[in-house]
Amino acid sequence: MQINEIKCKSALSTSALPGLKYSLNPYRGCQHNCSYCYVPNILKIKRINWGSFVDVKRNIPNVLSKELRNKKPGIVAISTVTDPYQPIEKKYNLTRFCLEQLAKFDFPICLQTKSSLIIRDLDIISKFSNTEIMFSIGTLNDNERKFLEPNASSIKERLDALKKSSEIGIKTSIFFGPVYPTISLEELPNIIDIFKDNGASEIMIDKFNLKPGVKENVEKSMRLNPLFLEKFLKNQTIYNLQKEKLYEIGKKRKIKIIDAF
Repeated sequence: MQINEIKCKSALSTSALPGLKYSLNPYRGCQHNCSYCYVPNILKIKRINWGSFVDVKRNIPNVLSKELRNKKPGIVAISTVTDPYQPIEKKYNLTRFCLEQLAKFDFPICLQTKSSLIIRDLDIISKFSNTEIMFSIGTLNDNERKFLEPNASSIKERLDALKKSSEIGIKTSIFFGPVYPTISLEELPNIIDIFKDNGASEIMIDKFNLKPGVKENVEKSMRLNPLFLEKFLKNQTIYNLQKEKLYEIGKKRKIKIIDAF
């Protein structure tokens, strides 16, 4: 893993995502190395290089501190093109330092992660008057997760972090995406119950977005799992059925199901 310490000129960028005003990305690159990640396409990074490097924006807390003095308040998404709690955060603490700056101005924040490391910062996160933590979970099958999300926290660790966050009063949600095609319709009610029982107040859903290179990358990662590959080739058809079932379950369980796109 190549770790590069760099300096950034800006910290907050305008977000085009619905309901968000800013995005904050303390790192460029991500150690989680999820096979289906769309970020290489957005940042125009060769997929073969994704997961092999991380650019660490060493000065981002200071830059953020200066920007916040002149920015109008709005929801800050942390992060949109990297995971703010990837393993390197244990060493550099950039996400934590940025949270400390944001807390001074009490900007609303929305954190999205696949890492249980976030519980380290619940002491700061709980101080915000408007905050949300969204945990990304696409399956409860940790064996399949290991192939597609090799360096992310286990599903159990994420669920435990979800529960701890919810228990102290933080709004928590699930990004159920991409929904793995191996999940049967019969399994979905139990999955939603588990999300809800661990504190999720709403669930956002999404399919595998097959941007250039994603399909080949997933097929490479899952080459030893023919059943997954068989269903993956039918992903759109399967997801349409899953989505319809999820909306039905949401109504019965009284939990909001939101289509990401």
